[in-house]
Amino acid sequence: MPKSTISAFLVAQGVVLLAAAYSPAAFANLETAFVSALLILLGSMYSYRRLVRRNVDNGAALHLDDVVEKIDDPYDLYGETETVEPREERPLKEVIKEEKARLKASRATVKNTVKSAPAAMSLLRLVPYGVLVLGFIALKNNGVLDLRFYLPGLAVGIFTGYLVGKGIFGNVTT
Repeated sequence: MPKSTISAFLVAQGVVLLAAAYSPAAFANLETAFVSALLILLGSMYSYRRLVRRNVDNGAALHLDDVVEKIDDPYDLYGETETVEPREERPLKEVIKEEKARLKASRATVKNTVKSAPAAMSLLRLVPYGVLVLGFIALKNNGVLDLRFYLPGLAVGIFTGYLVGKGIFGNVTT
């Protein structure tokens, strides 16, 4: 782990600790939000790294077609190919049936859902969200929740999580 990663975490934690001088409630809000956001980002980055490694190891396609491009130009009218094939006139009902069949085939199947479920249901992704929700509920139930401190704590946690995650998981191929 690089020194910059540790120093980014320590600087952010120092900022959060300064809130303890203001009030214990401010510190509780900032620390809860900071830790939650940091854990969520680190868990997501780790899961994404594992997904990329698994796809590379399995030889899966690294370049997926751009979904937005498919939506904007489904017939590749603006593509780089110069050949234009004449189309025959077909009844509208036949064209609609073909499009419905094509859309049904492209939807996520049960097999794809089952295949991707372990990544989404990983403990490294669920536990941080549990910390976020339970921390928020605990602050609210104890009458300590103050969004003036909680939301900046989330922002600091997200920023720090990005820096720490980039330092730890930055090079996906290693």
